Amino acid sequence: MEQKKIDRINELAGKKKTTGLTKLELEEQAVLRKEYIHLFRKNLIDTMESVSVQDDDGTIRNMSDITKKKHIE
Repeated sequence: MEQKKIDRINELAGKKKTTGLTKLELEEQAVLRKEYIHLFRKNLIDTMESVSVQDDDGTIRNMSDITKKKHIE
């Protein structure tokens, strides 16, 4: 996400606390937050898929295999 968009999210959050937001600003804030959360989740999933864990028996498994199994069950 562009720094300009993150700055705008923060600007709207600050304004909401002080003077309040107009209907258009609330809509803009919702769109920006949705985009931010989507990118955050995607980044987290990408990171977790590159992580490996070692079980008590010494078996090493990739987190992507574990999470796929959880979604199937």
